[in-house]
Amino acid sequence: MALFPLTSNFEGDFVLQLVAVDTENTMDEVAAAAAVHSVGRRVRARPGHILRIRRQGADEFLPRTMKVADSGLKPTETVEVIWQMPHG
Repeated sequence: MALFPLTSNFEGDFVLQLVAVDTENTMDEVAAAAAVHSVGRRVRARPGHILRIRRQGADEFLPRTMKVADSGLKPTETVEVIWQMPHG
């Protein structure tokens, strides 16, 4: 367990945020930590949507249960936080 800084590029926000997460956090927890800085401030909540994480510029999302320690992300790397409709 260690603090790990990531840069959040949150969908719909014009501000990049430095977010301190833990290496044991899942991608869902990273998304929630990033949302604290954007949703309700500069971004409207989207009920019924989930937040997903992907590397800046990537097409594929990281698995929601993947831990930061297992993701290969580098300190201060930028991740995109994207709203997604749940499937089904």
